[in-house]
Amino acid sequence: MRMTALDRDALQKELEEAQKAYRTYQKMDLTLNMERGKPCAKQLDLALGVLEALHARSEFANSRGDDCRNYGVWNGLPEMRAIFSDMMGVPAEDIILGNNSSLQMMFDCISQGFTHGYVGCEPWCRQGEVRFLCPAPGYDRHFAVTEYFGIQMIPIPMLPSGPDMDLVEHLVAEDPSIKGIWCVPKYSNPTGITYSDDTVRRFASLKPSAPDFMIMWDNAYCVHDLTDTPDQLMDLYSECVRYGTLDHVLFFASTSKISFPGAGVAALGASPKNILALKKRITTQTIGPDKLNQLRHILFLHDINGVKELMQGHRAILAPKFQIVLDTLERELGDRNIARWSNPRGGYFVNLDVMSGCAKRVVELCAQAGLSLTAAGATYPYGADPNDSNIRIAPTFPPEEELQQAMDLLCVCVRLAAAEKLLAKRP
Repeated sequence: MRMTALDRDALQKELEEAQKAYRTYQKMDLTLNMERGKPCAKQLDLALGVLEALHARSEFANSRGDDCRNYGVWNGLPEMRAIFSDMMGVPAEDIILGNNSSLQMMFDCISQGFTHGYVGCEPWCRQGEVRFLCPAPGYDRHFAVTEYFGIQMIPIPMLPSGPDMDLVEHLVAEDPSIKGIWCVPKYSNPTGITYSDDTVRRFASLKPSAPDFMIMWDNAYCVHDLTDTPDQLMDLYSECVRYGTLDHVLFFASTSKISFPGAGVAALGASPKNILALKKRITTQTIGPDKLNQLRHILFLHDINGVKELMQGHRAILAPKFQIVLDTLERELGDRNIARWSNPRGGYFVNLDVMSGCAKRVVELCAQAGLSLTAAGATYPYGADPNDSNIRIAPTFPPEEELQQAMDLLCVCVRLAAAEKLLAKRP
């Protein structure tokens, strides 16, 4: 039933049916949450061995003899850097480890550009207006960091291959005030898109007019596959070496959705030249990261094979949840011509686009019936979705029964908002 083709009487009937179903949910006094991409308790339980790894242990040295209880090892334990090297495609010697938050490392890198600059350039704060490219829909916390520093954000449309590289290449070549671009290259937040090989090559071969331009390569979902045919992301590091552009990229990853978001390990990769600049700040900022936590992770994971095995446990929990989302959307909205959605092979989100002008209304209706969603517009810079159509679905946190209930309610709200809009346009 294509709602867009219905006459006024049929639309009125559809509205009344949706309103009746909606009132039923309102009476249920629900408290449901799909607001953020948080691991559920079952996922966190998979990594409890991290906490047990140091139990009753009398030796706290790593393989080099570093006492992990003490100061030092500013860039993190080499065994943990080796694990991240295999995850990120960056040599271990070009990786710096932080504590639990890669977002904090990104914030610090933007701050360093703002106050001290990169590759011998003046700090961004002395260069007048500073701009950043922001693929959208994208990650709201990237946008929040940029906005915090007063950096002007320029939305870049997301295509099935990744950001619109024609536009990216044109802008960075013409405008030296553009100092960087945010990227989630594999299973992008929220679209689930993985950048094509051509897109990765074009990033590696960018010719920015700003010598201190930085690609913020946030590979948050590099091992977060949900199928037997996962997406394959081309190695940006080796491509940048090939084109001589490695100084223009900062690489990020973490164990936040592998072990514990609140007690994981984050990683930052960079060129040797940028490592030296980062070292000056980091060794002033801290005498060393939490090496005991790194040691726990090393003893639990051992190597990249341990990471892959752990991620199979995550997949077993998450794949059925993503299937609930996709099955419900197809069953309830598939033939109505009022919404479209992604079918990701990994990551943490399903991207939903409802009828133009309806996203805020859908989120409002859901909230009034007890379902919390990410704010409409949050996936765009300044919260300004030009079409008011994008909604990010985060299926990971709720138990399956609650997730099913949440998706049923969401679909009712999409139908209700669409019927209201279509009726308002009918004579």
